[in-house]
Amino acid sequence: MKKLRKTIYLKIARFLGRGKNGASVPSIIADNTTIEGNITSSGILHIDGNIKGDITCDELIIGVKGSVIGTIKAQNMYLYGTLNGQAFVDSLFIAKTARIIGDTTHKTIAIEPGAYIEGHCFREKSSPASTEEKPQKTAPSLKAVK
Repeated sequence: MKKLRKTIYLKIARFLGRGKNGASVPSIIADNTTIEGNITSSGILHIDGNIKGDITCDELIIGVKGSVIGTIKAQNMYLYGTLNGQAFVDSLFIAKTARIIGDTTHKTIAIEPGAYIEGHCFREKSSPASTEEKPQKTAPSLKAVK
């Protein structure tokens, strides 16, 4: 019965998860797995094991038991475990259980109290169309009238 439930869940997840690129379910690296080498994915990658290498993907989730030693390039990253290296991401979430040793570059960041960070967090500048880059409107100056 357990196997049947798992099969049904995976079929439903594949059916509901189909997007533009046809991605189905996330790739999962279990906590009893160690990989030495680079990983490239065009979808979601969930790591509970140990990775020694660079990772490039759309979305990366490093679980509480997960550990990565290397450079990460992703659109979104959710860190609950350990990262020893660099991260270049658009959106970064760092949980209270997380541990970063290295630098991160991001557009947006959220850090829960209790997270351990040994390194620098650099904010990537937004595009010129952003409101932050627009010149500030100044109040008109008052001129003395004679």
